[in-house]
Amino acid sequence: MESTFLIVGLGNPGNEYEKTRHNSGFMVVDCLATKYKISFNKLNNIYWITSFKYNRENIILMKPATFMNLSGIAVAAGIKHYNIILSNLLIVCDDINLPFGTLRIRSKGSDGGQKGLRSIISSLGTQNVPRLRIGIGNHFDDAVDYVLLSFSKKELKNLPIIINQAANAVECFVVNGIELTMSRFNSNYLEN
Repeated sequence: MESTFLIVGLGNPGNEYEKTRHNSGFMVVDCLATKYKISFNKLNNIYWITSFKYNRENIILMKPATFMNLSGIAVAAGIKHYNIILSNLLIVCDDINLPFGTLRIRSKGSDGGQKGLRSIISSLGTQNVPRLRIGIGNHFDDAVDYVLLSFSKKELKNLPIIINQAANAVECFVVNGIELTMSRFNSNYLEN
């Protein structure tokens, strides 16, 4: 029997944020949308949405339009509207606690200081929120400034590798579940 999955990439709307570290989640769902030749439509000023079939499963891609710190509003609305069970939800977001190039998938846990994830956990009333965290490094004096800056030239060169691996992890999650996805994709993709 086919299922419906909601894959939410976190980020901030607007051109000025497009290439910033905080928009890593947007980049992953955009990568999938490009791969499957689909376009996002804005619904209710709360989120952009698009969908496609993968391996007979329905996949909905979402980009909240609420800005990072209010991501929970969009995710809660999407879960209700599309009748999504939590195990079929995957949040894709940046993480300053992981080195650049690292992907870390978990089925639950704290927000780790990620304010979009914090908003989602608060809105849903549970930490049992599957997430795919993309390491953006921690070489900063001020975390707020750091996440809103563009990737460095060196990082931009390697970014497509990480974004593509994250997109592959999303596909694996849909077909194989979170445990196998964790064992296959929890890694740093820039280490030898």
